[in-house]
Amino acid sequence: MQWKAKDIDVYLEEKEYIDTAVVPLVPIGLGQSMKPTVEKGEFIQLLSLHLERQFKGRMLFLPPYTYLSDEDESKKAGGLLKWKETIKESGFKYVFFLTSDPVWRNMEQFAPESLLFIPSIPLQDMDEQYKQSIMEDQVKQLMKGIVNGWQASV
Repeated sequence: MQWKAKDIDVYLEEKEYIDTAVVPLVPIGLGQSMKPTVEKGEFIQLLSLHLERQFKGRMLFLPPYTYLSDEDESKKAGGLLKWKETIKESGFKYVFFLTSDPVWRNMEQFAPESLLFIPSIPLQDMDEQYKQSIMEDQVKQLMKGIVNGWQASV
Protein backbone atom coordinates (compact mmCIF):
# COMPACT_ATOMS: atom_id res chain seq x y z
CA MET A 1 0.00 0.00 0.00
CA GLN A 2 1.18 3.44 -0.86
CA TRP A 3 1.06 6.67 1.10
CA LYS A 4 -2.27 7.68 -0.45
CA ALA A 5 -5.59 8.40 1.24
CA LYS A 6 -7.32 5.49 -0.52
CA ASP A 7 -4.63 2.99 0.54
CA ILE A 8 -4.53 4.39 4.07
CA ASP A 9 -8.28 3.73 4.42
CA VAL A 10 -7.56 0.07 3.64
CA TYR A 11 -4.57 0.08 6.00
CA LEU A 12 -6.67 1.45 8.88
CA GLU A 13 -9.28 -1.27 8.34
CA GLU A 14 -6.73 -4.09 8.01
CA LYS A 15 -3.81 -2.87 10.12
CA GLU A 16 -3.57 -6.04 12.24
CA TYR A 17 -2.50 -7.90 9.08
CA ILE A 18 0.00 -5.29 7.84
CA ASP A 19 3.19 -5.72 9.82
CA THR A 20 5.81 -4.25 7.49
CA ALA A 21 6.77 -0.69 6.58
CA VAL A 22 9.16 0.23 3.77
CA VAL A 23 10.98 3.54 3.62
CA PRO A 24 12.82 4.51 0.43
CA LEU A 25 15.99 6.51 1.15
CA VAL A 26 16.43 9.35 -1.35
CA PRO A 27 19.54 11.54 -1.38
CA ILE A 28 19.50 15.20 -2.34
CA GLY A 29 22.60 16.91 -3.67
CA LEU A 30 22.90 20.10 -5.67
CA GLY A 31 26.63 20.16 -6.36
CA GLN A 32 28.82 18.43 -8.92
CA SER A 33 27.18 15.07 -8.24
CA MET A 34 23.64 16.30 -8.78
CA LYS A 35 22.75 14.05 -11.71
CA PRO A 36 23.98 10.75 -10.18
CA THR A 37 22.22 11.71 -6.95
CA VAL A 38 18.96 12.34 -8.82
CA GLU A 39 19.36 9.03 -10.67
CA LYS A 40 19.71 7.15 -7.36
CA GLY A 41 16.54 8.70 -6.03
CA GLU A 42 14.61 8.15 -9.24
CA PHE A 43 15.72 4.51 -9.35
CA ILE A 44 14.71 3.83 -5.73
CA GLN A 45 11.31 5.46 -6.11
CA LEU A 46 10.55 3.47 -9.27
CA LEU A 47 11.76 0.29 -7.60
CA SER A 48 9.50 1.03 -4.61
CA LEU A 49 6.46 1.18 -6.89
CA HIS A 50 7.32 -2.18 -8.42
CA LEU A 51 7.97 -3.74 -5.02
CA GLU A 52 4.69 -2.36 -3.66
CA ARG A 53 2.77 -4.15 -6.39
CA GLN A 54 4.29 -7.48 -5.29
CA PHE A 55 3.43 -7.02 -1.63
CA LYS A 56 0.12 -5.13 -1.85
CA GLY A 57 -1.80 -5.71 1.34
CA ARG A 58 1.20 -6.84 3.36
CA MET A 59 3.32 -3.66 3.47
CA LEU A 60 2.87 0.05 3.80
CA PHE A 61 5.26 2.11 1.70
CA LEU A 62 5.98 5.35 3.51
CA PRO A 63 7.09 8.57 1.82
CA PRO A 64 10.81 8.70 1.04
CA TYR A 65 13.24 9.72 3.73
CA THR A 66 15.22 12.46 2.04
CA TYR A 67 18.62 13.57 3.21
CA LEU A 68 21.48 15.71 1.99
CA SER A 69 24.03 13.51 0.27
CA ASP A 70 26.96 15.45 1.75
CA GLU A 71 25.51 15.52 5.26
CA ASP A 72 27.46 13.98 8.13
CA GLU A 73 26.78 10.23 8.46
CA SER A 74 25.89 10.45 12.14
CA LYS A 75 23.27 13.11 11.39
CA LYS A 76 21.80 10.99 8.57
CA ALA A 77 21.70 7.91 10.76
CA GLY A 78 20.29 9.77 13.77
CA GLY A 79 17.28 11.05 11.87
CA LEU A 80 16.60 7.70 10.29
CA LEU A 81 16.90 5.81 13.59
CA LYS A 82 14.39 8.18 15.15
CA TRP A 83 12.02 7.55 12.27
CA LYS A 84 12.49 3.78 12.62
CA GLU A 85 11.67 4.01 16.32
CA THR A 86 8.50 5.99 15.58
CA ILE A 87 7.41 3.46 12.95
CA LYS A 88 8.00 0.54 15.34
CA GLU A 89 6.10 2.31 18.13
CA SER A 90 3.12 2.71 15.80
CA GLY A 91 2.80 -1.07 15.57
CA PHE A 92 4.92 -2.24 12.66
CA LYS A 93 6.91 -5.35 13.42
CA TYR A 94 9.29 -4.96 10.47
CA VAL A 95 10.85 -1.85 8.97
CA PHE A 96 12.89 -1.99 5.78
CA PHE A 97 14.92 0.81 4.27
CA LEU A 98 15.38 0.72 0.51
CA THR A 99 18.46 2.47 -0.88
CA SER A 100 20.91 2.62 -3.73
CA ASP A 101 23.32 4.85 -1.80
CA PRO A 102 26.31 2.77 -0.64
CA VAL A 103 26.96 5.11 2.29
CA TRP A 104 24.16 3.42 4.27
CA ARG A 105 25.79 -0.02 4.00
CA ASN A 106 28.70 1.12 6.15
CA MET A 107 26.61 2.41 9.03
CA GLU A 108 26.76 -0.02 11.91
CA GLN A 109 23.54 1.33 13.44
CA PHE A 110 21.47 -0.57 10.89
CA ALA A 111 20.96 -4.30 10.94
CA PRO A 112 21.78 -5.77 7.52
CA GLU A 113 18.38 -7.44 7.34
CA SER A 114 16.57 -4.09 7.62
CA LEU A 115 18.64 -2.29 4.98
CA LEU A 116 17.86 -3.30 1.41
CA PHE A 117 20.65 -2.06 -0.85
CA ILE A 118 20.35 -2.24 -4.62
CA PRO A 119 22.91 -0.43 -6.79
CA SER A 120 21.32 2.22 -8.96
CA ILE A 121 20.98 1.60 -12.66
CA PRO A 122 20.63 4.68 -14.90
CA LEU A 123 17.21 4.30 -16.50
CA GLN A 124 17.00 7.61 -18.32
CA ASP A 125 17.68 6.45 -21.88
CA MET A 126 16.44 2.89 -21.57
CA ASP A 127 13.70 1.35 -23.65
CA GLU A 128 10.51 1.04 -21.56
CA GLN A 129 10.27 -2.73 -22.04
CA TYR A 130 13.89 -3.26 -21.01
CA LYS A 131 13.39 -0.96 -18.01
CA GLN A 132 10.42 -3.09 -16.88
CA SER A 133 12.49 -6.25 -17.22
CA ILE A 134 15.30 -4.79 -15.09
CA MET A 135 12.83 -3.66 -12.44
CA GLU A 136 11.33 -7.14 -12.27
CA ASP A 137 14.79 -8.66 -11.76
CA GLN A 138 15.61 -6.14 -9.04
CA VAL A 139 12.29 -6.78 -7.27
CA LYS A 140 13.01 -10.53 -7.21
CA GLN A 141 16.33 -9.80 -5.56
CA LEU A 142 14.66 -7.52 -3.01
CA MET A 143 11.98 -10.08 -2.24
CA LYS A 144 14.69 -12.48 -1.05
CA GLY A 145 16.08 -9.75 1.22
CA ILE A 146 12.67 -9.05 2.68
CA VAL A 147 11.94 -12.71 3.36
CA ASN A 148 15.37 -13.01 5.02
CA GLY A 149 14.54 -9.95 7.15
CA TRP A 150 11.24 -11.46 8.23
CA GLN A 151 12.95 -14.74 9.11
CA ALA A 152 15.80 -13.03 10.99
CA SER A 153 13.31 -11.38 13.32
CA VAL A 154 11.49 -14.63 14.16
